[in-house]
Amino acid sequence: MCFEDEAGQTLRPPKARTWGRRGETPVIPVSGKGSGRVSIAGLVCVKPGRRSRLIYRTITHRGRKNERRSFAEADDIALLDAAHQQLGGPIVLVWDNLNTHISAAMRQMINGRDWLHVIRLPAYTPDLNPTEQVWSHLKRSIGNLAARGVDHLQAIVKNRLKRIQYRADLLDSFLAHTGLTLEPDST
Repeated sequence: MCFEDEAGQTLRPPKARTWGRRGETPVIPVSGKGSGRVSIAGLVCVKPGRRSRLIYRTITHRGRKNERRSFAEADDIALLDAAHQQLGGPIVLVWDNLNTHISAAMRQMINGRDWLHVIRLPAYTPDLNPTEQVWSHLKRSIGNLAARGVDHLQAIVKNRLKRIQYRADLLDSFLAHTGLTLEPDST
């Protein structure tokens, strides 16, 4: 079972707490000119008896005219095809009702993959998707970080996601945070 979600980060870092000298508010200069964005799509994949996995892709947007600022249907399907290759079996995909997830083009691409079964989350239920916790953990780790440019930001995001990939216990905690379990109910 794989849970999918998207996120993005601009050069303006998320706000976070930090230490500073008493009476002096720490100030971190940031670019924030809207000169780029890193979009991320990720899958938290869980299977009873197996190590949890994080599979992700990033796309860098440089703010050019008519450039798409998020993942398109073809990008999402490419991620799912790569996950299918890595996991080596059928996938039950759980994701939200993002417009690219429910489009006619996406339905057609999903119907062409017999190994893929899609379940849509109800509206306004991000607390049921463990991938949301991945984004929260990522954004806390880059809080107050001033990237020099969009390429530097992408390198940092990939580095932090790779750290999460190697921590199956952390991925399991993200699933536990949703209240969902893979174990059958004993009642």
